[in-house]
Amino acid sequence: MWVVFALLSAVFAALTAILAKAGITGVNSNLATAVRTAVVLVIAWGVVFITGKHAEIPNIGRKSWLFLTLSGCATGLSWLFYYKALQSGEASKVVPIDKLSVVMAMIMAFVILGEKADLKSIVGGVVITVGALILAL
Repeated sequence: MWVVFALLSAVFAALTAILAKAGITGVNSNLATAVRTAVVLVIAWGVVFITGKHAEIPNIGRKSWLFLTLSGCATGLSWLFYYKALQSGEASKVVPIDKLSVVMAMIMAFVILGEKADLKSIVGGVVITVGALILAL
């Protein structure tokens, strides 16, 4: 089932880039990011309350709070830089470079999380990197 969710994530990430590029014309990139973030916030909390998961908030541990907060900071910075890049660059060039995050996340998973780096993962990471660079340059 995770593959279906991952594919849906990819579809909506693609839509994010196209819709953002179409909507950012004449709007400050930081303001556009704030609007987008407000919408995401409403949707995320709406899903939490609709599914009744808000009752689990007190069960979140300190370590989880720390890492989720840091992840939120990283997401916010990523979005700010992404929108700034989209505002001045072509989506077809910005998006491939942004997707180098896949390779960076793989490397971090190997180094920080201790996940196994097999030949398939290494070759895939190299192919993604080469493809992203070819598309962006």
